[in-house]
Amino acid sequence: MSARKRGATGLSGLLLIDKPAGMTSHDVVAAVRRATGEGRVGHAGTLDPMATGLLVALVGPATRLEPYLAAADKSYVAEITFGTATDTDDAEGEIVRDMPTPAGLADPARAAEVLAGFLGDSMQQPPVYSAIKVDGQTAHRAARSGAPLELRPRPIAVTDAGLLGVATDPTRWSVEFTVSKGTYVRALARDIGEREGTAAHLSALKRTASGPLRLADAHSLDEVLRSAEEQRLMTLFADPVSALGNPQCVAADAAQVLAGRSLPRSSHVEPDELVSVLVDGGLGALYRAKGNLLVPEVVLSVPARRNA
Repeated sequence: MSARKRGATGLSGLLLIDKPAGMTSHDVVAAVRRATGEGRVGHAGTLDPMATGLLVALVGPATRLEPYLAAADKSYVAEITFGTATDTDDAEGEIVRDMPTPAGLADPARAAEVLAGFLGDSMQQPPVYSAIKVDGQTAHRAARSGAPLELRPRPIAVTDAGLLGVATDPTRWSVEFTVSKGTYVRALARDIGEREGTAAHLSALKRTASGPLRLADAHSLDEVLRSAEEQRLMTLFADPVSALGNPQCVAADAAQVLAGRSLPRSSHVEPDELVSVLVDGGLGALYRAKGNLLVPEVVLSVPARRNA
């Protein structure tokens, strides 16, 4: 398959990949693109190079599902190390500040109390080193050039912040977070340290879930690339309908759906509700309920394959 001319290959689906440390999300996408010959490969939620865990890769026309899948809450297991701050807010940056760590932060009861104070909605100051763009400039590139951008605080939500364990010398917390789209866990680590009158940075991070998708169901990158070379990548595709979690219906006329025609709305579909429409056993389109009709919002030229 890798010998094919890059472009349309007939592949369309979701891949759950266990991203290794040291690779960017773009590196993983590029590797899948090279192995498949499919030009349309993307992902639904960036992981920093240091981070490991679940990366939801999208192949072929299924890349059009990115806005819907990326909007899901994400879960992580994070390690926060106290006493040092870095310019990137994680272990890959340069240390910019050393501070004493309050002895109470080694107490699990105190740690759990601090974490509870971060639950709910808040405004988060993004890291200076991030992929955020301002007027066409990317923040991390501007920071490396010595002219960091002024980034505005962003609304985030932390729905879970459970303490898994505490280690000492230096004080380190292992925490399970569930957060909204756009939340920087390394900024949470930074802010936890600052709120407790010390410094802190994110020393390890693993994404364990994205919406209903779980790391336990992910494949190693080596397995994905090997399957692509052996032309059996479709056997690894995850179910996009379950991933989206929308109501679903089976197209009575597949040609009408793939042509982007409106459909009659059934009584069980709520106004403005998004519906997954199945074509030939795969996800063929997303329709939005408008009045008495279902109006196409995304039509996939090749239906996204469900579980093989």
